[in-house]
Amino acid sequence: MPPLFANNRRDGARLLSSALVALAICATQIQSTPGLILTLLFSVLCLSWGLAYRHLER
Repeated sequence: MPPLFANNRRDGARLLSSALVALAICATQIQSTPGLILTLLFSVLCLSWGLAYRHLER
């Protein structure tokens, strides 16, 4: 099974920034139910990937 996050900081930063962009797009649609669900999903994803990114070595 492939890892859920990158093994180096450069790829980790790319993943995290992509998730943050998706979160920002979903947050503009928070007034609808699918938008709210996606916003919550991407919020959790950004938090977990942010914590994983902090633990990567340079």
